[in-house]
Amino acid sequence: MYNYPTRPSAGFAEPPSAGGSPAMTFIGQALAALFGGVAFFFLLLLLLPFGYGLVYAGRIYPGVSVGGIDLSGKRLAEASAILAQRLDYPERGRIVFQEGANVWSARPSELGMFLDYPNSAQAAYTWGRTGRLADRVSAQWQAWTEGTDLPPVFIFDERTAQSYLQGIAAQVDKAIIEASLSVNGIEVVVNSGQVGRTLDVAAAMVNLRVMMPTLTDGIVPLIVHETPPMIFDATEQANLARTILSAPLTLTIPDAEEGDPGPWTFDQATLAGMLTIERVNTPEGARYQVGLKTDGLRTFLEGVAPSFERTPVNARFIFNDETDQLEAIQPSVIGRALDIETTIQAINEKIVTGEHTVAVDMEYTNPPAPDDATAESLGVVELVSSYTSYFYGSSAARIQNITVSSARFHGVMVPPGATFSMADVLGDVSLDTGYAEALIIFGDRTIQGVGGGVCQVSTTLFRTAFFGGYPVAERYAHAYRVSYYELTRSGSVDTDMAGLDATVFAPVVDFKFINDRSSWLLMETYVDEAARTLTWKFYSTDDGRTVEWDTSGLENIVEPPDPLYEFNPELPDGKIKQVDWAADGADVTVTRRVMKDGQVYFTDQFFTHYLPWQAKYQYGEGADVPTPEPTDEP
Repeated sequence: MYNYPTRPSAGFAEPPSAGGSPAMTFIGQALAALFGGVAFFFLLLLLLPFGYGLVYAGRIYPGVSVGGIDLSGKRLAEASAILAQRLDYPERGRIVFQEGANVWSARPSELGMFLDYPNSAQAAYTWGRTGRLADRVSAQWQAWTEGTDLPPVFIFDERTAQSYLQGIAAQVDKAIIEASLSVNGIEVVVNSGQVGRTLDVAAAMVNLRVMMPTLTDGIVPLIVHETPPMIFDATEQANLARTILSAPLTLTIPDAEEGDPGPWTFDQATLAGMLTIERVNTPEGARYQVGLKTDGLRTFLEGVAPSFERTPVNARFIFNDETDQLEAIQPSVIGRALDIETTIQAINEKIVTGEHTVAVDMEYTNPPAPDDATAESLGVVELVSSYTSYFYGSSAARIQNITVSSARFHGVMVPPGATFSMADVLGDVSLDTGYAEALIIFGDRTIQGVGGGVCQVSTTLFRTAFFGGYPVAERYAHAYRVSYYELTRSGSVDTDMAGLDATVFAPVVDFKFINDRSSWLLMETYVDEAARTLTWKFYSTDDGRTVEWDTSGLENIVEPPDPLYEFNPELPDGKIKQVDWAADGADVTVTRRVMKDGQVYFTDQFFTHYLPWQAKYQYGEGADVPTPEPTDEP
């Protein structure tokens, strides 16, 4: 019969016996065995590295390789020798540098790469032998189970690589060269520009530093920076220069008239000397500008400009007293002047297009009184002053000079406010301009000279202005009283006219008056040779002015010196000829009052000092010369 242990009553526990049950004993023994095994296992783990290290003392752990070469169990010297034998990448490898279609191949050794075999072997031996115990065991375990391939230790001398790349740069690099344009004789020489190229050595070195540790062949793309020149192609400007030099340049005057100068021609050699090639900057970039030198053109044009410049000249008119209208008797002249700057611009613009005949640019100026001017538009509507002088007894030569000189003023127009100069209109007085030799006052005597009689004209003009109430700006009297200028219609001498003469000897001695009216002034001159009269007329608009005048008469009269007799070998024997006539010296003051609107408009005075004038005679051989009576000593 088995005795089964009874179940204790609920709620009460039966304490174990002192000896324990068999089950409990078994559990204790099992736990003791488990703890003992674990302790033994860790003891083995602690002892295993030491044992593993003892087994491979002085040798590389299994599974360790360098650059793919297994060095398991090898000693340092043996491992270094194996690496030196089998790792030949510095000499066997190839690094290819590529730039476009150009390639350069180099051994790594040429680029400064060398393997350090002893240190590479040392790195393999060190694997699993450094660091904490756990790190060492892990490294040894990794090498044992998976294998560990270490990169070889190498030396990279970057200076060698840079030197090699600089050698490539010497082939790749190109300087920036601008296009050039020049002239040799009349030939145009053009050279194209060159794009600058620079190898980026620094970028190539960055790629090398990445590739070298891989111990593999590869291609290193080279970066080349290109810099174009400011002017790469000057072909267009060269063609312009060739166009300029393709033919002579001819300058002409537009609408040339007979007597105009020109044309002027510049041959190609001259044009080549005037050619200018300038480098200019534009918003689109730099370029060459081709043309002709403005200084040279300007100097030439300034030299020829006066030869065809023309001052505008008013038309000449007469006033038709029946129709009260103007009739043109001489056409006006349109003024012209060379516009030098515009001409230079036109030459440079046209010659580059192949146009080698260029008209100079002219500035035209219309005269203020053109051919179609009317009496109303100019205010020339009536006669405002007229004077007639007489020249009885004048020689044919003197009459000729009066006629020629007075004609210069017939139909002349004077603008409002202008000062009229008789010398300006009279012009050159010479035999070439139609004058003859007649008596003139020269120094202290009357002699034969070209233009004698012109003062008849100037005196007549002075009196026309004087009695017309026009201000006189400049007037010179004769050196002595001339009877011509005091003659009346009847032929008698009116001494009241003394002091109202005017002499002109252009350009030094002039007569001037002012047209102070608001209208133009037209002058007409008429010579009646048969009647020996010269009439001068002023036409304008009557503004109501009148003239009052008086004269002091002859004052401070001085008798002339005794006659002077001079020998003239050209006179016939016994001949005596009078060549100058005596005249009393005297002073005269003429006062004029110009009235307008019942008031004095202005007053002026004309003072004249006449010199006493000596009679002069010339005699020939054997003439009976009067002897002056003796006078008492003072």
